[in-house]
Amino acid sequence: DQPHVSDPQVMVEFENGNFNFTFPNPENVSEFSMTLFKGHEKKEICSLHLSEERVISKSNVTYCQTQNSSSSTTFILKNLERKHIDIYTYCLEIFLPPPYIDCCLKETYLYVQDKEDCFSQGLISWIITGLIIFAISSVCCVVACCLRNKNQKCESNSHEYNSEYMPMAAVNAAKKPRI
Repeated sequence: DQPHVSDPQVMVEFENGNFNFTFPNPENVSEFSMTLFKGHEKKEICSLHLSEERVISKSNVTYCQTQNSSSSTTFILKNLERKHIDIYTYCLEIFLPPPYIDCCLKETYLYVQDKEDCFSQGLISWIITGLIIFAISSVCCVVACCLRNKNQKCESNSHEYNSEYMPMAAVNAAKKPRI
């Protein structure tokens, strides 16, 4: 049996805050290696080497883990932040049986929205709403105070002793200072 390398469909799932990249294992192969690279410069972040004797997983970063079953290999990316946005490339190397095959099968662009962004946007909208309500209530208070002062002014003017309505009053009262 010849090793079979097809163009498998990578399954990308978002589950419990983690991104899972699941790839089917190559058929009729006894030793192979799968690697997950990040970026155009293809920086290795996670790999898994499987042979008949053992499974060796290696991670160069804290946010990547590997999981292997008889039919698939999964790279699990945890606690991602905005800085992890990039292109992720999956590569497969088949060692046994010969011939040696090295191929990069899939590229996936991964976008991560920061948790802090969501929180800060919500907080900013609450602050803006609060400021608008405060401004509206301040304007209402100022208008109410002006109207109240105007009403008091009118009432005090109507009782002034030296007004034109009481021309024959004997009292010569001083005029009230105006503010």
